Amino acid sequence: MNPHPPATSGTSEAGTPQSLRKQYESGATVDELVTSSGLSYGTVLNRLHDAGTVMRASWQTRRMRQNPQARRRLAAHLRTLYEQHGATLTELAASAGETRRAARRLLIEAGGTVRTTQQTLRMRAAARAAERQKLAMSLRARYEAGATVPELAKECNYSVATVYRLLHQAGTRMRPQHNHGSARDMRKRP
Repeated sequence: MNPHPPATSGTSEAGTPQSLRKQYESGATVDELVTSSGLSYGTVLNRLHDAGTVMRASWQTRRMRQNPQARRRLAAHLRTLYEQHGATLTELAASAGETRRAARRLLIEAGGTVRTTQQTLRMRAAARAAERQKLAMSLRARYEAGATVPELAKECNYSVATVYRLLHQAGTRMRPQHNHGSARDMRKRP
């Protein structure tokens, strides 16, 4: 049995698997491809399958046709969330009102590359470390300007031990421990 009948001159270009896939991925339906190519429904489906086409449901075609520019904007937005903010596919799906699979497809359409779970965890850990370093440098500047550790802890809603740890992480030169007041109070003493 021959799965692909020989192409006639009229259908040689329009009926190739790659040409059908390109048209389908641009939004054409299988019925429209049957009409434009002159091939049977089954032949069009077989050629799309041979070309590795990911098939979509009718509701996906309707959504795609509603506003292709909005789809591209959504895909670009999801890629930004994914690559710059470390969002997961589940978070993208929730943001877009889609399934994880649809969010993944949009991400790929926008030129994004799907990460592994471990890559996402490392990315988020690096972001948290950068935020913590930024906080540590801010606490250091305030400490060196005269604030006490208990004042900083109260302002930031952290424990005193956490503030000490952050100050140490920032390489802060600590004042002598017997000076419990702020640096301003110490200068006023005789």
